[in-house]
Amino acid sequence: MIPSGAPIVTAAEMRAAEQAVFASGVAQDTLMEQAGAAVARETARFAMGRSILILAGPGNNGGDAYVAARLLKNDGHDVSLVATGAPATGAAERMHALWHGPTSSLYAARPRPVLVDGLFGTGMTRPLERGLAAVFADLCSQAEFTLSIDLPSGIDTDTGADLGAPRGIDVTLALGALKPAHVLDAGIERCGTVLLADLDIPVDTRCRTVARPQLEAPGAHSHKYSRGLVAVIEGAMPGAARLAARAAMAGGAGYVVLAGDRPWGDGPDALVRREVRSAEDLTEFLGWDRIDAVVLGPGLGRDRRAEAFLRAAFAADKPLVLDGDALTLLGTGAARWLETRAAPTWITPHSGEFDRMFAGEGGSKIDRTLAAAAETRATIVHKGADTVIASPKGDVRVLAGASPWLSTAGTGDVLAGLLAAQIVQGGKGVAPAEAATWLHARAAQLAGPALIADALVMRIPGAISECL
Repeated sequence: MIPSGAPIVTAAEMRAAEQAVFASGVAQDTLMEQAGAAVARETARFAMGRSILILAGPGNNGGDAYVAARLLKNDGHDVSLVATGAPATGAAERMHALWHGPTSSLYAARPRPVLVDGLFGTGMTRPLERGLAAVFADLCSQAEFTLSIDLPSGIDTDTGADLGAPRGIDVTLALGALKPAHVLDAGIERCGTVLLADLDIPVDTRCRTVARPQLEAPGAHSHKYSRGLVAVIEGAMPGAARLAARAAMAGGAGYVVLAGDRPWGDGPDALVRREVRSAEDLTEFLGWDRIDAVVLGPGLGRDRRAEAFLRAAFAADKPLVLDGDALTLLGTGAARWLETRAAPTWITPHSGEFDRMFAGEGGSKIDRTLAAAAETRATIVHKGADTVIASPKGDVRVLAGASPWLSTAGTGDVLAGLLAAQIVQGGKGVAPAEAATWLHARAAQLAGPALIADALVMRIPGAISECL
């Protein structure tokens, strides 16, 4: 579980935010006391009287651990404190001096039912030392409950890469703001449930977790055209386009047209069909001024006809959602194709498609998606267990921890249709993508285990009802 709508900052941004707090007159020791108190409060809540083992590292994460140990002991908890060595920062040293109980070596530590990990927090970039990692993992495996302070020790703060973090952390208490490691890569599994203690530290960031959208029901005078018309282009695999079209209908679009060479195909009776057999037909159809957004790519195919359809869609002055085969056709020339469009464009690649289109981009998934959005001038929904949405203007939203049952054919087509439905209702940039991603994930929760894409569509209205 990830806090909704919470700010996400890098290690450097967090340090800058803390320095600004210190510059305003707040002492570092005061902030560390607040952080340690938050850790003590959450530990006590989960410990429920069980004995506690607290691990303290040499840095400020260890300082937070010393504060938590003192406060828990003062409140009557059975606390054992172990450290990897002497404190290496002034604040941590001062907090250790206020601890009046014994401090043992990590390698002599005995397991206890509750473990608090205060070894290494924000800023970690190199792997844990092998012996330390083994002892840490063993203590975690024998604990009944484990809480990490800020980040599990052994996770790269800015990328979420695994640097030796153990499995089995139950709760991670983020301090000040979320970090990329809470929502990316290995961090998703290693952090367990993520809680946030903001500590009243103002952070300046355009990166946040996906929040539940605030949607509006149609007005008394709404009609099918005022609620938006979505055109979905059918291709070689018509089922994929039908899923996208049905999702657009369920997602609130007033009118959905499925355009292809099967004018009398399957699908709901409310789905309007339009015969489009060639790129010339598509160009003519997309000239209709009633169309508010176009979805191209689900089941499109990758032949010359499909590429001609892609060119026709690019030439149309309509908001465009590109998914599936359209992204494969863009290939390594994606930036060159996309930067030519004047109308808004959204692309929804999974990681394999993204890597083919934007090879060589370094950094975290957030960094790479931001760079690609700036290069292409498109809003990008970089799908996966850690879905990252980035706009050309630098706005970022991250959804982590969506149902793993979404890893089945057709669910991406559903997301493309949902996205188009949010666009035609007036959404721009990351806003419609954030709303669609939240609705998609919530519909999966409502559908339950072993879902298929068809069932996912049927749960969209229930997800929408929670946002009105």
